Amino acid sequence: MAGEASYASKPWLKSYDKGVPEKIKYEEICMPDILDRSAAKFPDRMALSFQGYNMTYKALKDMVERFATCLAGMGVKKGDAVAIILPNMIPCVVAYYATLRLGAVVVLNNPTYSDRELEHQLNDSGSKTLITIDLLGNRMIDLRPKTTVKQIIYTSIGDYLPFPKSILFPLVAKKEKLAADVKPAKDVYKWKDCIAKSQPNSPRAKLTFDDTAMYQYTGGTTGVSKGVILTHGNISKQVQQICAWFPRFIGTHHVNLGALPFFHVFGMSCAMNFSIFQAWGDILIPRPQPQPLLEAIRKFKPAFGALVPTMYIGMLNHPDMKKTDMTCFKGFFSGSAPLPVEVIHDFEKMTGAVIVEGFGMTETTPVTHTNPFEGVRKIGSIGLPLSDTECRIVDLDKGEKDMPIGEPGEMIIRGPQVTKGYLNQPGETANLLRDGWCYTGDIATMDQNGYFYIVDRKKDMIITGGFNVYPRDVDEVYYEHPKVMEVCSIGLPDAKRGENIKLFVVLKEGETATAEELIAYGKTKLATYKLPAEIEFRKELPKSTVGKVLRKELRAEELAKRKK
Repeated sequence: MAGEASYASKPWLKSYDKGVPEKIKYEEICMPDILDRSAAKFPDRMALSFQGYNMTYKALKDMVERFATCLAGMGVKKGDAVAIILPNMIPCVVAYYATLRLGAVVVLNNPTYSDRELEHQLNDSGSKTLITIDLLGNRMIDLRPKTTVKQIIYTSIGDYLPFPKSILFPLVAKKEKLAADVKPAKDVYKWKDCIAKSQPNSPRAKLTFDDTAMYQYTGGTTGVSKGVILTHGNISKQVQQICAWFPRFIGTHHVNLGALPFFHVFGMSCAMNFSIFQAWGDILIPRPQPQPLLEAIRKFKPAFGALVPTMYIGMLNHPDMKKTDMTCFKGFFSGSAPLPVEVIHDFEKMTGAVIVEGFGMTETTPVTHTNPFEGVRKIGSIGLPLSDTECRIVDLDKGEKDMPIGEPGEMIIRGPQVTKGYLNQPGETANLLRDGWCYTGDIATMDQNGYFYIVDRKKDMIITGGFNVYPRDVDEVYYEHPKVMEVCSIGLPDAKRGENIKLFVVLKEGETATAEELIAYGKTKLATYKLPAEIEFRKELPKSTVGKVLRKELRAEELAKRKK
């Protein structure tokens, strides 16, 4: 069958950049050994920079060993789960590598989650020890009795700051809500005390690529948050895949902008582990808002940044952009949501650097596709499958029949970065993984040159008057409007049409517009059945911590209003 043959022949290979391999000869090396190697080669090179406090690779390795000694002393051993609830700061990186060093399982939790969400993740993972920040300390002490957690270790933003910030911090921190007093409680320890009391001679587990390294929780926007099991092989091979995609940067030295939260799998692989693998410097940004991002760029002149659309949009619309020289950048990654065409053009014009759009899921560590860095980048496309990654578009009903080129269907993926399943969820695992293929739940197409395009999430599709409408089609049109900063369209039940389209709009600062004006604009660009029936203006849209607009949350809000 023509469709089948087209995927089996991997048409994407002909679009690869020169030097990018079809298959990778993987080094059998896990992330803790990768850190050791970078530290041995470049002991005095800056590994991490937090608010101007620089830590060398030698100092990072030393602290990782000390913290691993501390965890081992608390009884943490191979297979035990350790929860890390921290923004991007030095202890977050240290705790991650120390846990892996012991063969324990990292559980990176989102610090903005509610107690209910954290309680579920801590119990589901069976986390024994928890590392957090003083601002969350008392909440975690109160939550602990409902969970499997025994010990709590807390750090503070003030633990690692350069002079004179280190002197000034205690004077203003509490007033500015940057620090908090943690009440005394049993088995609660200060991070710096733990480091000071521990020797850099930690035990080391014998690790294999099949060993579990992490339970990485999905965002939970489609129901209960699920723990994705990621192995040491998933994590190491993913970083090796990313490096192979950019052959010209192997063996170079650059500074990376560590803005994506490390507790999110995109930030973990592309902003943290990628830097350690390359032995680059990483600028840690705990709050990736436009102002601190632009400030860090002016100060440290990074060459690379893995960011999400809201970060690009936020910086472009911030007054500080005018006084920021962005030409230090050599390249950007973008993922987690489609990047509007206008934003790509504007950003690339300001920086002179290439934005490479890609695609990934928590279940795939996360990157499966990305556009070539030097070859043809197709705007609106998620690009080509990475080396060693196979991809097919299959029918939406059974997911067995390959769809012809250009025809939409569900995108399924096979590769070394794919999870072996969900923790404690055999039913969900069986839905996700079938005959070695990962069913993404995304509707996509492939063109003749092997470029893939996400049309939408299977469940996001709006059916209005018998027509299928992909929200992305509507969003893209309104992103081009000069007054519009952000948009999101949803489908809402309608007795006559099945569903009507409602559009949420955030205008650029200082702009005004009416619903009538925007509907008239849509008439010139969209089929009548794709036009919004209703427009609501908002100051902001609900987002996940990595800046993904939460379409499902907007829909749930609207449905709840209608029930009242």
